[in-house]
Amino acid sequence: MSAILEQDVVAFETHRRALTGFAYRMLGSRAEAEDVVQDAYLRWHTADHAAINEPRRYLGTVVTRLCLDIMKSAKARRETYVGQWLPQPLVDESFGDDTAGDLAHVISIALMLVLERLSPLERAHFHRVDAGAGTPLATRARKLPATRRVRCRLRRSEPHALGRGEAACRQLAARAREHIEAGQPRFAASREDGHRLAAAFHRAAASGDLQALRQILAEDVVLYTDGGGKRAADLNPIYGADKVLRFLAGVARKGASFNTMQVRAATTNSLAGLVLREEDGSIDTMTFEHSNGCIVAIYVTRNPDKLRYVRF
Repeated sequence: MSAILEQDVVAFETHRRALTGFAYRMLGSRAEAEDVVQDAYLRWHTADHAAINEPRRYLGTVVTRLCLDIMKSAKARRETYVGQWLPQPLVDESFGDDTAGDLAHVISIALMLVLERLSPLERAHFHRVDAGAGTPLATRARKLPATRRVRCRLRRSEPHALGRGEAACRQLAARAREHIEAGQPRFAASREDGHRLAAAFHRAAASGDLQALRQILAEDVVLYTDGGGKRAADLNPIYGADKVLRFLAGVARKGASFNTMQVRAATTNSLAGLVLREEDGSIDTMTFEHSNGCIVAIYVTRNPDKLRYVRF
């Protein structure tokens, strides 16, 4: 009996990374993703394994349905969320576990914000079908023609997993692609350029050199700040280099200077960034999206509920 139980555990653990990554892409929260996978783990132990031909597909269906249940309540939480909502950042240098690298590189913050426009079913179908292989999501979305993406990757398991027929699933895929293509984010050209720009941003901000900051910010840069109503943050995105500079200068005048913080380089959701620790021990993350040698978006997470995995 113990040997059978051990086999069940090993069979599940083989898929844990992929399931956690999928749940994170669906929910935007590592904490919720881990809870979902643990729930799936408990259900796996009570399942009739003799009737399961493909454990990965079975577990994928279980996790999909658990995520859809959570997303129903998450929609209501988003509507009452204070200020700008950003996904929980995945800082791969700070976790100290073997899932960090896989999770941190599955999806960028920019694309997750685009995916927020999808309905739960559209989002589930996009992840299970269009993002089914190991190729990065952004690359697949750009390179695969729409008809090929649907026809060659629509699996028979999808209607079962989503509780919809094949025709309905095709419509879900079409609507999902329309949303993705309408709001396709600008992806980083290279990680090296990203870290170079993040370091330049840090130096200029620490020295108060607004001219140097202006040179590395794109004219249409956007700044997002997420405090969740628990820490100070702008309630709306800030658009344009001049407005972003005024905001940063105002924050510095209030005493939140880079000179009073501890700062280290980080990679967050595949993008270059910084982890900051303020004098009171509070943690912030800054993540930079760049294009053509300039920073085009800055994502600042300050909500402590989203930073409990981040260590300085």
